[in-house]
Amino acid sequence: MPQPSDLVIETRALTKRYGDAIIAVDDLALRVRRGEVYGFLGPNGAGKTTTLRMLLGLVRPTSGEAAVLGAAPGSPDGLARIGALVEAPAFYPYLSGRDNLRVLAGHAGVSEDRVEAVLSEVRLSDRADDRSATYSLGMKQRLGVAAALLKDPELLILDEPTNGLDPAGMAEMREFMRSLGEGGRTLVLSSHLMGEVEQVCDRVGVIRDGSLVAEGTVEQLRGRAGLRVRAEPLAEAARVVGAIPTVDEVTSVDGVLDVAVDTAQAPAINRALVEAGIAVSALYPQQASLEDVFLELTANGGQRP
Repeated sequence: MPQPSDLVIETRALTKRYGDAIIAVDDLALRVRRGEVYGFLGPNGAGKTTTLRMLLGLVRPTSGEAAVLGAAPGSPDGLARIGALVEAPAFYPYLSGRDNLRVLAGHAGVSEDRVEAVLSEVRLSDRADDRSATYSLGMKQRLGVAAALLKDPELLILDEPTNGLDPAGMAEMREFMRSLGEGGRTLVLSSHLMGEVEQVCDRVGVIRDGSLVAEGTVEQLRGRAGLRVRAEPLAEAARVVGAIPTVDEVTSVDGVLDVAVDTAQAPAINRALVEAGIAVSALYPQQASLEDVFLELTANGGQRP
């Protein structure tokens, strides 16, 4: 179990209500460890952005507690060590990208040297003198990330950072986010893109209707790998495979057997079927994708079958 000093974010029973009818965040218990890339997943309207805004002190919770970098959300000590991009970034349209960052650096008490450093880091140096009004949506996202990095923060919170990027830009941003999570910096990534989270994040939390319904590493959420077998006759194949001591469970789905077993047992299972006179047309490893798990969790309130 992580010690309190290892936790960058910790919430207890964090709740946000709007009137009597709307519960945006409900009894949320979130624990983000120092130095990890934490994926915060949920469908639109699940409460992701409201949670992030509470952690930044932009929204006051109805009840519950939260600590961010050991301080209350919104406290000067905490905010000095946090960089955030929440919702669409907004800039002065008639200022250049560089001058927008200079304005923000002045407000934050940050040296102008950081402006050039972050422009280089997000690969905007070649367009830094152009007015931000001429930037594409993807370039504005990158400028928003640059603004979040100005203070060289310990904790970086990014809300849908690949919004508006083309496939090449998304791949570049994924690589960039992986680098952000190195060197002791903690990154919280809110997203609905499963591939993005699967490739970048160390741990994942899934929120539905304001409540955390699952949390763990990507591999933990995806569950144990197994084998899928296509063979005839199917009923006899199920009987033979089910009798193998290393097999935990066999189920038939749409004319194919799903076998809960270590994938290293594939040769032994194939041999047993062939020796029993069963025709095997396919045998391959299979595991639920993060997208499958996400849809399952958000469809039925977190109870995986």
